[in-house]
Amino acid sequence: MLIHEIINQNAVIYNLPAKDKSEVFDLISQKLFEDGSIISKEAFIEDVYLREKEGKTGIGEGVAIPHGKSEAVTKTCIAIAKLKEPIPWETIDGKPVRIVIMFAVDNKDKNNYFVKLMSQVARMLAHEDFCEGLVNAGSKEELLALFQNT
Repeated sequence: MLIHEIINQNAVIYNLPAKDKSEVFDLISQKLFEDGSIISKEAFIEDVYLREKEGKTGIGEGVAIPHGKSEAVTKTCIAIAKLKEPIPWETIDGKPVRIVIMFAVDNKDKNNYFVKLMSQVARMLAHEDFCEGLVNAGSKEELLALFQNT
């Protein structure tokens, strides 16, 4: 399983014009809904917020990794958004978020598969060069290219 194989190309968004977390969730979920990756925006967003209540998904250095394990997900995938402007988010370093890597996980995939995905992304994000590449990406194509060798 390679990360780039489960990135939903229809839900990679460059310069997302969101002003807060709820707008981010709404806009990304709309993309997932439009291509059939989720069958209900509302149900998926509700499950994302349930996870948000468990702890911070802002992992620092301008990156957040929200995720929803949901009956509304028809195909486990990852959405990526580079925000037009950084927004407030509960983060471990107190800094605003500019990059959102959202996991949409089908309930049947929620255990082993999901843990493997998260650990792969966490390993990537542990590399400062990778995080800098995300923040400095100048297009959707540049965002996708960062994930191509993984």
